[in-house]
Amino acid sequence: MTHAVLLRRDTALTLAAHGLSVLPLSADKRPFGNCPDCRDNRCGGRPNMKTPGPCQCPRPCHGWAAATSDPTVLSSGPWAGVWARAGAVAYHPGAAGVTVVDLDDADAIAWAHATLPPTRTVATTRGEHWIYQGAMQSANGVRAGVDIKSSMSYARWLGTGTGAMTALPSVVRALVEKKPSTVRPMPTTVPAPTGGGKCPHRSPAYMERGIAMAEQRITNATSAIHNTVYATFLAVLSAHGRCGCLTESHIGRLFTAAQAKGESPRHCTDAWSNALTALGI
Repeated sequence: MTHAVLLRRDTALTLAAHGLSVLPLSADKRPFGNCPDCRDNRCGGRPNMKTPGPCQCPRPCHGWAAATSDPTVLSSGPWAGVWARAGAVAYHPGAAGVTVVDLDDADAIAWAHATLPPTRTVATTRGEHWIYQGAMQSANGVRAGVDIKSSMSYARWLGTGTGAMTALPSVVRALVEKKPSTVRPMPTTVPAPTGGGKCPHRSPAYMERGIAMAEQRITNATSAIHNTVYATFLAVLSAHGRCGCLTESHIGRLFTAAQAKGESPRHCTDAWSNALTALGI
């Protein structure tokens, strides 16, 4: 291994020894598909590998859910060959009980100085990470140049930073709080697939996590909403559409998330039907 490869791997092991759940990122800051079935999106084609695909790995092998503090996983097994291709180390802020306010430019930094209480600050390539003690829901684009990275998300490790970490303020939580919903209910003309295939799910919690990840992916979308909704529906049906475990309640949650981003009930229905057709369900 080269010095740079060893440095990234050793950084990950050091962070894991201190209780942080970490994962390798590629040079373009995306998580790897760390097993052969998941490399190059072969496990289902989910963009950016930000959420686990429907593969049958022993555990989620990419996205924030793959973050681990297990030194064996980080230095051997499927990840043994990943560090040579890695460009950075990331961690799961929510698992560490912290929230990262990702400020992408000078305007966002100026807003933070005027609005947020001081806390630990880490310099990034284009801006700063302000890190607060306390976990919350993640969201992208909460305002111009500002993302919130905590639960069900990952952030690059860029060093310990400067300043004392302070408690997560209500002003940050308010950035992603949902307003009272005006979304219409899911049309009753969309039944759940009857299934009949072999069920690959290990537990009800596995199914619940998959639906929650899909909701989060739609909620976090800041552009190409139509494409994101369709791709998410396609991924959910690919993983859960053939065994009969997907219920109308699950579908309703996905439609509600999509409509909260501005999608019409008609578009939701069309996207769902197109995904069914594409998969032959």
